[in-house]
Amino acid sequence: MGFIEFFVSILSTPAVLVGFFAMFGLILQKKPTEDVIKGTFKTIVGFMVLSAGAGYLVSGSLSNFGTVFNAAFGVTGSTPNNEAVVAIALQEVASTTAYIMVVGMVANLALARFSKMKYIFLTGHHTLFMACLLAVVLDFAGLEAWQTVIGGGLVLGLVMVLMPALAESTMKKIVEGADISLGHFGTLGYWISAQCAKVVKGKSKTEEINFPQRLTFLRDTVVAISITMVFFFLFISIVAAINGEFAPNGSLYGLLAGEGGIISSWIVWAIVQGLSFAAGVFVILTGIRLIIGEIVPAFKGIADKLVPNAKPALDCPIVFPYAPNAVLIGFLSSFVGGVVGLGVITALNAGFAGTFALAIILPGVIPHFFCGATAGVFGNAEGGLRGCIIGSFIHGLVITFLPAILFLVLGQIVGQGTTFGDSDFALVGITLGGLSLFIRSWGLFIICIALYLLPIIVSPLIKKKA
Repeated sequence: MGFIEFFVSILSTPAVLVGFFAMFGLILQKKPTEDVIKGTFKTIVGFMVLSAGAGYLVSGSLSNFGTVFNAAFGVTGSTPNNEAVVAIALQEVASTTAYIMVVGMVANLALARFSKMKYIFLTGHHTLFMACLLAVVLDFAGLEAWQTVIGGGLVLGLVMVLMPALAESTMKKIVEGADISLGHFGTLGYWISAQCAKVVKGKSKTEEINFPQRLTFLRDTVVAISITMVFFFLFISIVAAINGEFAPNGSLYGLLAGEGGIISSWIVWAIVQGLSFAAGVFVILTGIRLIIGEIVPAFKGIADKLVPNAKPALDCPIVFPYAPNAVLIGFLSSFVGGVVGLGVITALNAGFAGTFALAIILPGVIPHFFCGATAGVFGNAEGGLRGCIIGSFIHGLVITFLPAILFLVLGQIVGQGTTFGDSDFALVGITLGGLSLFIRSWGLFIICIALYLLPIIVSPLIKKKA
C-alpha cells in the first residue's frame, strides 16, 4: 500500500504527471540529456503556473463571488464541489480508489494502443475523482473488493479515452492543427454546448466582435475581463450592501477585513476582486502557453514508440487561449443558466409538493467558470458568438440538473449535502447507479468488462469496413 499511495500521489499531481510523460517522450526520442531536463522542467513549471492561477481564482475572487451572490439574493442549497464530495468519500474507500486509479491508467494506455481512440488522459486530479466515484457506486452495488477494483478500473480507462473522443471533432476546430486533445470530465456538457451552437449558428466569432474605434481597447483580454468582472462584483455587492450584508453585524463583514484587521470599503473590495479575477485568468493563460510549447513536441516520442498516433488529453483551460472572449462570455452565460436552473428546480419541487424533490443546486461559481468557459469556447467554435451564448447557457442548465439527479444516488451513499459538479461524473454515476438498481454483483461486473472491451473489438471491424 505504501508504494501504491506514493504512485497515486504522483498520478494525482498534474504537474508531476505531465512532466513525467514529457520526460518519457523525450527519452523515447533519444533527445540529449540537456533537452530532456529542459523540456521536463518547463512542462512542470508551466503546470505549476496554471495551477497557481487556478488556485488564486478558486480561493479568492471566484469563492468570494459565490459567497456574495448567495448572501445578496438569499439563496440556500447544495453547491456542487468535486473536492468536497471526494474528501468525504475517501474516508471509506481510500485504498479502493487508489487501486482503481492505477488499473484505470493502465487500461487507458491499453485502449489507446489497441483501439481507434488514441488518447492518453493526463488530468490527474480528475482521474482520482472519477476513481473515487466508481469506488463508491460499485461498492454500494454489492461488488466484491476485487471486482470493484477491476471493474471500476476498466470503466475508468474507458471514459479516459471516450470523453476525449467525444470532444475531438470540435477540438480540431478550436486548436487549429495543434496536436492536443481535451482531457476533462465535463466533456458531455461541452459536447451538448457544441451541438446546440450548431443549431443556432451565428456568423461572427467571439474574437471578431467589432468595437467602435474608441472602444477597441476592449479587444485586450485582460482589460475586457477586468471591466466586466468589476461591473459584476459591484452589482452584486450593491445588492448585498442594500440588504445590510456588509454592515458590522452582516454575514459579509468579515470579507472586508484585510491584513492587520484593516477594514476596507466594500466598493474598493469589489473593484479589487474584479481585477484579481482578471489577474488569475492572465496567469492561467501564461501557464497554458508554456505547457503547449513543451508537451506537444515531447509527446511525439510516445506517439512514435509506445502508442502510435497518441495524443495528450489535457485539462480544460488548455482551450482558453484560443478564444479568450468566449471564456468570459461562456462563464457568464453558464452562470445565468445555473440561476435559471435553480429557479426551475425550486418551482418543480413546489409543484410536486415534496413527492419527488430534487436537491436545490446553487450555481457554483467554480464549475460555471472552468466548465462554463470551456463550453463557451466549444459553442463559439461551432456557432460563433450566438452559439457561445446559447450553448454555454444550456450547459449551465446541464450542470444544474445532472448534479441534482446524481445527488439522489450519492445522497444515499455518502450521506452529505454535496455532489459532483461536472457533467461526466453525473453521467457515469447516474448510469451505474441506475443499473445497480436492477443488476448487482457479478452482472454489473460483467457489464463493466464488456463496455471496456467493446472499443477494442469494434476497431478492427471499422478498419476492415474502411
